[in-house]
Amino acid sequence: MAMELLFAGLAVADFPGAVEWYGRVFDREADVIVTDREVMWRVADAGWLYVIEDEARAGTGLVTISVSDLAEAVIDLEARGISSGGIETVGDAGRKAVVTDPEGNSIAFIEVAVA
Repeated sequence: MAMELLFAGLAVADFPGAVEWYGRVFDREADVIVTDREVMWRVADAGWLYVIEDEARAGTGLVTISVSDLAEAVIDLEARGISSGGIETVGDAGRKAVVTDPEGNSIAFIEVAVA
């Protein structure tokens, strides 16, 4: 079985607020407006993050996005009003910084260590 694309979703209760917040995270408007309650951002060639209004599931998501320069990513996020808990080392795997959306969903940005 060949897998071609990844769609990772995060549920939110305050959809308009989430669209604004994720627009700041990605520094652009959503790439695709699926419906009036679902939007998507392309975050890699074959990877998409979608935000969907779903009050029952809101705030329980966890997504990880790999970046080439974590320090630069954290500085960029801070400039757009998105604070992380700082950069931490994760064993020998690399480093990460975590941001939490207003709903409680967790987005970890990681920089994988090159062996």
